[in-house]
Amino acid sequence: MPSSLPYLRQDFAASVVVFLVALPLCIGVAVASGVPAELGLITGIVGGVVTGLMRGSSLQVSGPAAGLTVLVFEAVRAFGLPALGVAVLLAGLLQVVVGLLKWGRWFRAISVSVVEGMLAGIGLVIVAGQLYAAAGISAPASGPARLAGLPAALGRALTGAATLVPLAVAAGTVLVIVGWRHAPRRVRAVPGALVAVLLAALATALFDLPVTTVRVSGVLDAVRMPGPDAFAALTDIALLGTVLAFALIASAESLFGAAAVDRLHDGPRTDYDKELVAQGFGNTVCGLLGALPMTAVIVRSSANVRAGARTKASRVLHGVWLLLFAALLPATLAYVPLAALAGILIHAGWKLIPFRAVAALWRGHRGEALVLVVTAFAIVAVSMLEGVLIGLAVSVAKAAWDVSHLRVERTDDEPGPVRVSLTGNANFLRLPKILDALESLPGDRAVELDLSRLHHLDHACRSALDTWAERHRTAGHGSVLLHGPPGHLPGRPADGEPAPAAT
Repeated sequence: MPSSLPYLRQDFAASVVVFLVALPLCIGVAVASGVPAELGLITGIVGGVVTGLMRGSSLQVSGPAAGLTVLVFEAVRAFGLPALGVAVLLAGLLQVVVGLLKWGRWFRAISVSVVEGMLAGIGLVIVAGQLYAAAGISAPASGPARLAGLPAALGRALTGAATLVPLAVAAGTVLVIVGWRHAPRRVRAVPGALVAVLLAALATALFDLPVTTVRVSGVLDAVRMPGPDAFAALTDIALLGTVLAFALIASAESLFGAAAVDRLHDGPRTDYDKELVAQGFGNTVCGLLGALPMTAVIVRSSANVRAGARTKASRVLHGVWLLLFAALLPATLAYVPLAALAGILIHAGWKLIPFRAVAALWRGHRGEALVLVVTAFAIVAVSMLEGVLIGLAVSVAKAAWDVSHLRVERTDDEPGPVRVSLTGNANFLRLPKILDALESLPGDRAVELDLSRLHHLDHACRSALDTWAERHRTAGHGSVLLHGPPGHLPGRPADGEPAPAAT
């Protein structure tokens, strides 16, 4: 075997597994996004053949992701399908610029709770929306309305002959996917989602079930390169917000996914800046073709690693298999029931909701759990971009609260000095608490101020302490002694010496 391809056998086998995992997801994500199924295949091909060849993460696999389904659906509904390509194109270029500036690593600074809350919110919206799609019922426009209307919609679906059959197909699809993990190990080499779709298509054909199937127009017919009219939509500031949301969410999901994939193998680690450039270049190509945005997909990536992939050849080959399918067998998509795809998305959306993470955070870090829950429900209640921004704002507020946590303790052993101890972080946010405690001290008593347990003392607090000490000295006969200042900054007295304002 050529030395340049020492792992071709392992990578070839892994590419077939990833192809079988990716095929139903590409179709399902496209249909759930309100675009032709072929556009999902195009994005999968670009993710494999284009992004797969680039540097960054060697084993991470990219394609259309359920995490962007909600945002794409909203964008297509608001601006139309032609504008989707423009938004994806600009988002890709933005990713490339950020990667070239070597800012990719800063996405790792985003709170994990915000990312998990984002995925949870997306999962809730996907599950709610696809339950309507499974029954063939039009879903309300807003997230809260979808959730509130589910009981009535399911009641209508269970009592109507026209809606009961597609709902049963969707339920059967979910049951097959969930139950497939209990099948013999060799049988599980075929992904459960693919088996579920094949069984649904077979049952629909054999029993002539009254369900709607995927509409097929051909891959080349589905390609819609953005024209001048599409670029004219950029005058709408809301579309620019969608571009930013695409870039932010796709980048965060890809880079967090890369960190997760790195923990699954012992190969080369991800270069986050190069990976961001690769993702951006792939999205630029997708935008030029009018296809869906892409991101690294943890389901495919983990399947790639577990199938024994060793190099990037596996993800490139999976893109080749998608290309061959799109070129030779696109008509077979017409046999796939939409209800089966809805079932796949319901299962995928449910898995996005981190139930165990919420429970673990609630036990150990309730503030982080609050950030996660607020982010998720903000996405459901408002929209994707606003929800993520709300989550980031709550995360920053929590961080500010944590770094400004301060405890003030007072000990008064007459007739000696009054002892005041500050513990934690003293910054301007805690000045009212500090000054209230100090100004309540008797003006005719000496004061010992212990700062040895402070982690941080900012300039505002330092200045306020000097001012208070000066007032205390001039108002009465007491002195102020400063003990254990952290770090002994320039101009600060040594341990046990009087503060400058108290001399």
